[in-house]
Amino acid sequence: MPDNIIAPAIPTVPVTSTVLEALRAIVGERGLILDEPGKQPFVTDWRGSTVGTAAVVVRPGNTEEVSKVVKLCFDNGIAIVPQGGNTGLMGGATPWPTHSGILLSLGRMNHVLDVDPVGYSMTVEAGCVLQTLQETAASHDRFFPLSLGAQGSCMIGGNLSTNAGGVQVLRYGNARNLVMGLEVVLPNGDVWNGLRSLKKDNTGYDLKHLFMGAEGTLGIITKAVLKLWPAPKDVCTAWLAIRDPQAAIEILSEAHAASDDNVGSCELMSRACTDMVLRHIPGTQDPLKADTPWFLLLEWSSSRAKAEGAEGMSDKMEQFLGEQLEAGRVLDAAIAQSEAQSRNMWVIRESVAPASRAEGPGLSYDISVSISKIPEFIDKGIKAALNILPSIRPYPLGHIGDGNLHFSFMGPKGMDRPTLHQYSPAITRAVNDLVRDMAGSISAEHGIGIDKIDELAHYRSRIELDTMRSLKRALDPKNIMNPGKILRL
Repeated sequence: MPDNIIAPAIPTVPVTSTVLEALRAIVGERGLILDEPGKQPFVTDWRGSTVGTAAVVVRPGNTEEVSKVVKLCFDNGIAIVPQGGNTGLMGGATPWPTHSGILLSLGRMNHVLDVDPVGYSMTVEAGCVLQTLQETAASHDRFFPLSLGAQGSCMIGGNLSTNAGGVQVLRYGNARNLVMGLEVVLPNGDVWNGLRSLKKDNTGYDLKHLFMGAEGTLGIITKAVLKLWPAPKDVCTAWLAIRDPQAAIEILSEAHAASDDNVGSCELMSRACTDMVLRHIPGTQDPLKADTPWFLLLEWSSSRAKAEGAEGMSDKMEQFLGEQLEAGRVLDAAIAQSEAQSRNMWVIRESVAPASRAEGPGLSYDISVSISKIPEFIDKGIKAALNILPSIRPYPLGHIGDGNLHFSFMGPKGMDRPTLHQYSPAITRAVNDLVRDMAGSISAEHGIGIDKIDELAHYRSRIELDTMRSLKRALDPKNIMNPGKILRL
């Protein structure tokens, strides 16, 4: 649990033996985890830095069981922490140490219920692993674009509850943009069935958007109707050594037209970040041994297969990079010639989080500013951190195509975590003040959870916070649904 965050007041009603027997009657013995070793992976966050408690882990097998469990907890005033794949970085799916209620895991609800390739939609349960959904769509010659490093273990319910971002936001939008309909269990146990496969539905408030990004504080997403796209048939991936971040955004700006609006991803990587991955992740290879502090991972894709003799994505990319070399923005480039080469480039990008864990203690900020302001933010943000701790090591990277930077730092070599965290409040304030001054967001895609609960209160207006509290109190009057996350009530 972060040292500088004081736990909010949350319900402390215990799970009695009577309630436990009622839970057992609903989900069966296999749906309960009571022993401490069994509960430990659920009450510990992915980073291993936030650890909470739960009287019992409840694993319902369907929506009816979720509804009955929630109704039981509502009637008894027992707090619920919903959880998907437990891959979040803000502690949103981790109970507080003072939590005396249940943790509700959706992992058993992992069925793909329907795939409609003609209508380009797929109906799924919340416990489906993201990569499974990507593969299911591909087996029907369709594409589900949500893509992030944890896709082999994160679950779609958690992705939607946190409005996950990832590397395809530039072209397809955040998770909320990939959804047609939802089924949600409300805090009193009622089930809202909004599983509509409609692209147009203008009948009043669009309720599904209340629950996406709410991190389980307003209800539990149990099913979703997801949008699909044509499967990519012609993909070109390139790793570029670039002059600087200003060159990166200029390259991106010109790439849209040069690719016929087929830019799928545009990821900025520092040399320091790349080298860290190469040090700690076995099997990765440097795509370009270039002496430059900045790289760009650029991918173009088209759903139209390259016809024999016709110009494809690779041809267009090669011509474009030649122009960028002449302009001095690109210093060197490697275009992937095989799936293995492309995969290596993506493994480097997607392995930054595990590599940073192996590197040692660090600080990371998930910020966004308008794309044109990214170079200025990087320059001022690094200087602000170095003014506070001159030996801190910057490792910036990010999805610059959507303005999202993972503005990361590793502690000075030899500095332990407690010492580094003494500097954390000052560096956090400096970085987040800069975000505010540049009209950005202190959380671009990771959410608020536990870690940023006080930062949200500091940077959001009273009107915004009061409106969010009004929604929370209206839907969850007993404050049992993931209490103490996002807001202090």
